[in-house]
Amino acid sequence: MIRVPATTANLGSGFDCIGAALSLYNEFTFTPIETETLVIAVQGLEAARVNTDATNLAYQAFLKLYGRIDRTPPVIQLEIRLGVPLARGLGSSATAIVGGLLGANDLAGNPLSPAEIMQLAIEMEGHPDNVVPALIGGCQLAATSASGWAIADIPWHDTIVPVVAIPNFELSTAEARSVLPTEYSRADAIFNTAHLGLAIRGLETGNAAWLTAALTDRIHQPYRQKLIPGYTDVEQAVIAAGGYGMVISGAGPTLLALSRTECSEAVATAMTEAWATHDVIAVAHSLTVDMQGAMIIDN
Repeated sequence: MIRVPATTANLGSGFDCIGAALSLYNEFTFTPIETETLVIAVQGLEAARVNTDATNLAYQAFLKLYGRIDRTPPVIQLEIRLGVPLARGLGSSATAIVGGLLGANDLAGNPLSPAEIMQLAIEMEGHPDNVVPALIGGCQLAATSASGWAIADIPWHDTIVPVVAIPNFELSTAEARSVLPTEYSRADAIFNTAHLGLAIRGLETGNAAWLTAALTDRIHQPYRQKLIPGYTDVEQAVIAAGGYGMVISGAGPTLLALSRTECSEAVATAMTEAWATHDVIAVAHSLTVDMQGAMIIDN
């Protein structure tokens, strides 16, 4: 069985380059079978929405790896257990890609290295900010380099609690990207560069003043928050409850607050109550950052 963590991307000013693994999981089990027909079974919330034919994303990743090693894939039974909500900005597609690639590599006898699997995952997802932490865990910064991707671990201070509030509506990545401008001013670029550096130092040290200042940006959130009803009220509720601040998780609509340990439950309650005033039902979780990433677990 392959267990893959959810992820939150961007963290405000880290647009399309920072992601962190969170303690929510999808599980994928790949079993060769003696038939000619693929079998896919899905359990968990929203299971009925997951494709159970050859278009299933985890299975597509499974085929991708076998195509890369130029071998015929076995017929399999794929069992999926869902713990990560779909289309909510928590990296559900990244879990499927990473799960499929690792499942295929395991069944094939591990012909590809972790670095090669990471490259395949980035190719499938189109960007690194979700698939990289889903694969290796922790909080990761990804940047292009002459030789491919440079991946840097960002230390996450153990007093910082990620709190997610997951609403009962969806926001597609395509829609969230469609509202972004094609050009930005020099002032906005400088603002985000400075706040990205501050965010990295704040996450490393747990410095409250740095974190509070760092969780703002001018690249995506001012445009995307208009797609999320009640955004400003939820953000104000987070601050009032003692949180450092709030950002959009990935493309949204899930909202991510960072909090001290002693305030995390109050922050979670404040987020759901603030959203309820806008007739949005949300479920909030105080989570941890998963430091291990995707794991192969013996059944």
